[in-house]
Amino acid sequence: MDFLDKLSLAGLVPVIAINDAEDAVPLCKALADGGLPVAEITFRTAAAEESIRRVHEALPDVLLCAGTVLTTDQVDRAVKAGAAAIVSPGLNPTVVKYCVDKGIPVCPGTSNPSDIEVALSFGLKAVKVFPAEAIGGIKLIKSMAAPYVDMKFMPTGGVNENNMLDYLSFPKILCCGGSWMVPKDAVENKDWAKITELTRSAVNKMLGLELRHVGVNSGSPEKAMEDAKLFAKLLGWEIKDGNSSTFAGTGFECMKKPFRGTHGHIAIACNNIARAKWHLEQRGFVFEDESTASYKNGKMTAIYLKDEIAGYAIHLLQK
Repeated sequence: MDFLDKLSLAGLVPVIAINDAEDAVPLCKALADGGLPVAEITFRTAAAEESIRRVHEALPDVLLCAGTVLTTDQVDRAVKAGAAAIVSPGLNPTVVKYCVDKGIPVCPGTSNPSDIEVALSFGLKAVKVFPAEAIGGIKLIKSMAAPYVDMKFMPTGGVNENNMLDYLSFPKILCCGGSWMVPKDAVENKDWAKITELTRSAVNKMLGLELRHVGVNSGSPEKAMEDAKLFAKLLGWEIKDGNSSTFAGTGFECMKKPFRGTHGHIAIACNNIARAKWHLEQRGFVFEDESTASYKNGKMTAIYLKDEIAGYAIHLLQK
């Protein structure tokens, strides 16, 4: 899995400026505890290089980007310290070429089609859009993206928990960068619990996990219809009969023959199934890859956990 794939699965990249390198490890641990083992440590402060080094050594599983990189010297210092990729606010051809020639992933800032075409000339597959909200937000990105069918975008600047889903719902958005999970006062007060809480809230909203339906192993067409009628009567829902199951509304699926799970199955809907799978794997859950279901375009639409919970098979479902 390459660097861009990892960023896409993470979905959100906390952008942080660290004034005291002593804060770097506990801050990034707080982010990881909240569900985001990824950080863009910006070269806006003198502590950036040492902060990257400390996080790289103490938390090797954290995906580290060096942000606000303006010179080739900063590229060298960032990579030597442990940064896996370079991010910059603008597109400096000298810096981009330097990174490309050395095989270092780089995501330069862009704000117009001319910038994107320069990035394409270097063979880049993703660019940062900065400052995203100030220059037009998702409407601008959608307009710019149309001619560049293979380019992905990382909007940063003005992105927050209230508007991030507007960006992430657009397929050409690689991920979003933002600093709202790391407020200055929390860092100054070393309130790592608050940063973990804000991060967890952002991740949960991004994933959008919610109960979609419960599957009941009725075991026969007759019993499935009987069970569905009772659920429908109880809740005032309509019945929809299908080939393999009978639904009562959208909440209960009564299976016509034995199916997954000791008692049945539970469907958990999400905004992006590949991203949700990755995040749940970070929480320790294991998926059964053979259970993957896909649309004709190859995008994943459902996948089951390997193990049951309380006698129920659990599967993710694309909204």
